[in-house]
Amino acid sequence: MEFGFSEEDEAFRGEVRGWLAAHVDSTMRRRTWERTLGKAGWIGLGWPESGYGNRTAGLTQQVVWAEEYARAKAPPRSGHIGENLLGPTLVAHGTPEQKSRFLPPIAAGEELWCQGYSEPGAGSDLAGVRTVAVRDGADYRISGQKIWTSLAHEADWCFVLARTDPDERRHRGLSFLLVPMDQPGRIEVRPIRQLTGTSEFNEVFFDGARARVEHVVGEAGQGWRVAMSLLGFERGVSTLAQQIGFAAELAGIVATAVETGAVRDPVLRARLVRQWAELRAMRFNALRTLGGTGDPGAPSVAKLLWANWHQRLGELAVEIRGAGAAAGPVDWSASSPYEIDAAQHLFLFSRADTIYGGSDQIQRTIIAERVLGLPGEPKGAA
Repeated sequence: MEFGFSEEDEAFRGEVRGWLAAHVDSTMRRRTWERTLGKAGWIGLGWPESGYGNRTAGLTQQVVWAEEYARAKAPPRSGHIGENLLGPTLVAHGTPEQKSRFLPPIAAGEELWCQGYSEPGAGSDLAGVRTVAVRDGADYRISGQKIWTSLAHEADWCFVLARTDPDERRHRGLSFLLVPMDQPGRIEVRPIRQLTGTSEFNEVFFDGARARVEHVVGEAGQGWRVAMSLLGFERGVSTLAQQIGFAAELAGIVATAVETGAVRDPVLRARLVRQWAELRAMRFNALRTLGGTGDPGAPSVAKLLWANWHQRLGELAVEIRGAGAAAGPVDWSASSPYEIDAAQHLFLFSRADTIYGGSDQIQRTIIAERVLGLPGEPKGAA
């Protein structure tokens, strides 16, 4: 399927406008939107292989698509984990049977995925994973707990990092398993209510959940290699699209500062200018490293930059409003719903930015050990 617009895309453009007007927010509508994108071939543009119902696009074309999608304020994606993380991983490490089974439903927007990495006792230290998978004939039986699992309450499948060799330690003996989420009594999803009142993250409990042996990606015991490869796909073109959203947030904060007169405060004005300048620097850095290979520190540097920048933006959003930032858009009481406005949501939700996707401490350790060559911290028996 070639990349490009044709007369057939006119109907798709009409659907886009319709969805924008409807303010997509429900799970069912998000799923329908994924299928709309998939039907037109817009899922999987960055996969190095076509033939799964996806268009293929060059790097520049991917950037154009991602940035224009963000500028249009198109509906939030529910399928990005399958498209941007699992899809490229299966292309790189999956068997032909795994590719033919899982890539077409992702490209069609039919199956949604979540990521089973972090655990209560491991966090960003994936080598400390304690979830176990025991071979049982043609299946593995999985027991353990994952946490901070984004969109697990909507997902059809989960890719799970679990220990399949109990005699091994740290990163050895782990396997990368594809697990169906529809297993009543064996998988329980518990949403985590956050400061914002929303529940995008979840706890997931596995109690003898089944995963078929042929759904192990890579070889058994080689899950660490596959997991690290996947993390390399986590940052890329999406970073540039993310910055379009950041720019819109910053523009709104600047408008508020002008409206309230806070822009006359030299300290706040200087901070606004700094946010603008740093955002431009992040964009140039993202463009510089886009498509690059062999730089193990680039993803960690990018994560440190945007996560801390976004947190400072959230702090600035409420500081500019002064005491009024403590009041909600509606009266708060025991009988009324908990509602917050956009600035308050930005401030509260951005507290998680330096934790998810690898905490700041983990990113700094990667840079120290893999880039600067500093000695690693003792981590016990290897």
